[in-house]
Amino acid sequence: MSTSTSSVASQPVVFSTRTQYPLPSQKFMIPTSWKRYQLSQLINKALSLEKPVPFDFLVKGELLHTTLNQWCSDNGVGEEETLEIEYIESIMPPQKMSDFPHEDWVSSVSCQIQGHFLTASYDGQIRAFDYSKNLVSTTMAHTAPITSLCVVSSDESTHTVASSSQDLTAQITQIHLDASTSSKVLASLHLHTSTVSSISSNNAGTNLLTSSWDGLIGFWDTNIPAADEVPEPVLNERDRKKRRRIENSTSTRRKVPLLVLKSHIGRVSKALFAREDGKAASCGFDSTVRLWNTEYGVCEHTISAAEKPFLDLALTPDGHSALAVSTDRTMTLFDLRASPTHLAAAAASFAHAATPSCVVVCETNSHQAVTGAYDGVVRVWDVRSTKGAVATFRAWEGKQKVLSVDWRRGIVGVGGEGGLEVWKVGEEVA
Repeated sequence: MSTSTSSVASQPVVFSTRTQYPLPSQKFMIPTSWKRYQLSQLINKALSLEKPVPFDFLVKGELLHTTLNQWCSDNGVGEEETLEIEYIESIMPPQKMSDFPHEDWVSSVSCQIQGHFLTASYDGQIRAFDYSKNLVSTTMAHTAPITSLCVVSSDESTHTVASSSQDLTAQITQIHLDASTSSKVLASLHLHTSTVSSISSNNAGTNLLTSSWDGLIGFWDTNIPAADEVPEPVLNERDRKKRRRIENSTSTRRKVPLLVLKSHIGRVSKALFAREDGKAASCGFDSTVRLWNTEYGVCEHTISAAEKPFLDLALTPDGHSALAVSTDRTMTLFDLRASPTHLAAAAASFAHAATPSCVVVCETNSHQAVTGAYDGVVRVWDVRSTKGAVATFRAWEGKQKVLSVDWRRGIVGVGGEGGLEVWKVGEEVA
């Protein structure tokens, strides 16, 4: 009686990574029946890690979800061909932590202040919540829907924030989170003749950028002047009553910009500071991403894309790349290190099922980003995987629009039609 032993098919594999867990360059013979879990075990064993780290695996820009044998069969790869597989740290399935209902749409959310969430709403109010869901501060900042919110500076329980609005202004507001002192608007920023679509602060909190549907970008300092820099307009009785609700004319100063940046030929959706001092970036409905020198107020480079009205823009922490979301239902990655003659070439494009409205990049990982879309779905991306999101979740019930996302310390705040939701995505960073 004879016995036969069936050999296990194997595939030659070379691993690479851009994580903090590199392996020496070598070739492995991997059983073709293996999936992600077995490959992750192999990497952990080869690295002799004390605490296991879960990894995902990219093969030609696609996350491996099947066995190696199935992937090779689907992609016409023979048994003798050496596969180059990149391993990346896994993102655990997002978990909902809490929700904060609002009476009106939340257009902007910030998770920057540890222990608190800030929201800006269509009712013109800025609200602050603690992690126990207590409303600790409410400030009426605008007479029309707020479009954007950013933290300028923080000092214990007192924080300075800036906001932009459909009322054609931006505001610098001081908020207090200890409930001992009422919050107040310190200054209003006057330049734009149409909706102010975004406002952003530099890391030092010394300057602001505003973008507007009038095609202009304002560059401002955050100093509060001793007197108005622009005269008070003559208001009718209705507008005067609205103004009284949000500011005291004796304490709120009216500011003018240091510079006006002109180059866009349509609505400007977003303007934000780059990592390098004196540099900024913007995007707009003219299907361009523009790079600016704020010291001289000039556009240094223009990235043009055919029929891609851009809605939002984010820059990676390393300053090498920009991510822009568009009404054509894509997110596009641009490499900012390319020479000016090649800036128009997109490094990658990421498809969405509905129009993505907002994008934010992980503050600790330049490869990871989160987008929110008008179908109510929040998508977590690793830009090294171009075939699809690495994780998704739906905010609220139904298809309520997502208008804003922020990602800090492993927490994603989601603002939109349903108010504010908070999700755990990734590992918390102290």
